[in-house]
Amino acid sequence: MDAPSFLAARLDRDAAPLVVGDVIALILLLTVGTLNHQSVAFLTANPLYLPGVYAPFLIGWAAVAPLVGAYSAGAAETAKSSVPLVVRSWIPAAVVGLALRAFVFRGGAELTFAAVMLVLGSLALGGWRSLYFRLR
Repeated sequence: MDAPSFLAARLDRDAAPLVVGDVIALILLLTVGTLNHQSVAFLTANPLYLPGVYAPFLIGWAAVAPLVGAYSAGAAETAKSSVPLVVRSWIPAAVVGLALRAFVFRGGAELTFAAVMLVLGSLALGGWRSLYFRLR
């Protein structure tokens, strides 16, 4: 199977709102987490700190989510299909993000942090998608 047809089966135009919402959910999760460890004054004085927090996980998400099917036709149909797809996508994406954070970006990937990211990321993404389909 060639790459364009593989990705074409994994990307559905109707899933575009999910892309936007997923990114917002991840940014909110990472921002709230950062605010639990850093002050607003610190973040204001270091404007590149938050983008450095976002980058590894957004890169991991962008690399993995389309391959797993987070934006496939099934993901855009119902919460029953969309929520499991987003959680299945988040787990490997978070692992990629944690590896990038540990080896490329600032920060570590301690076991407790990894567990928190896996659980809270799944809840944030699954929760937002559940809300999306409820309000749609």
